[in-house]
Amino acid sequence: MKMIHAASASIALLAASTGAALAQSTDDTWTGGYVGLYGGVTDSPEDNSDDRFVFDTNLDRVYGDTVRTGAGADAFSPGFCNGAARGATPALGCTENDGGADYGVRGGYDWQMGSWVFGVVGEYGANDVRDAVTAFSTTPAYYTMFRKVDRVAALRLRSGYAFGADSANLVYLTGGMAHAKIDNEFTTSNGANSFTTNGDTSGFGWQAGVGYERKLGENVSVGLEYLFTSLEADDQRVRTGPGTAPATNPFLIVNPAGTDMRRSDKDFDYGAARATVNWRF
Repeated sequence: MKMIHAASASIALLAASTGAALAQSTDDTWTGGYVGLYGGVTDSPEDNSDDRFVFDTNLDRVYGDTVRTGAGADAFSPGFCNGAARGATPALGCTENDGGADYGVRGGYDWQMGSWVFGVVGEYGANDVRDAVTAFSTTPAYYTMFRKVDRVAALRLRSGYAFGADSANLVYLTGGMAHAKIDNEFTTSNGANSFTTNGDTSGFGWQAGVGYERKLGENVSVGLEYLFTSLEADDQRVRTGPGTAPATNPFLIVNPAGTDMRRSDKDFDYGAARATVNWRF
């Protein structure tokens, strides 16, 4: 939320600064194509306090089972946390999920009708946003699933209003669809069982944002933009197998082949504040 307020304030400040310091010859229309770059930072992904591990103990592909000890107790009664474990017990806590750099290339086309500008923009880039959830067992042991956006492609529409001398300033709204390649990792302090992951996955979703763009001469424009991305990530699954564990191991009691586990929340949401520079033609 702080990033949203900061981005909005920056956009408003830049829009208000279109005086003599930036005055130069500009075209009177936004119609045309462009290619460019963007760079900025992502906020921490939105926390979901309900995110946890869910289990399939009999390997029937239906999740929601309880992993139980030989005595019938819930093997994961210590609970769950958002973030990566600092140790084998909840008392040691978890690190917070974090954001990072956001960068890529973009291209699009705009049409101006009077003071209104309509366009389409495509982007391809990467960022460092990472999201984790941890489960704690009675052993004690921790189990952490990480997911990180590796690459993201987006196709959006935008609609805005041009104003000022030579219509050199543009404020706009943008929205569209996004697809991401998601890197998955799994770590645990359990050294008895074996663990097999289903590898990297992908996510589909949408983007929406607001921005300000300023033409600097006929062929160059710069801007600021805040963009929110909401992805529904494919399941990250981990098969917990026998390893060196005995048949009385909680993961093996129902089915000796093991237990599957995944995170309960598929949503992967984050915001980004970025600067843009475009070559227009």
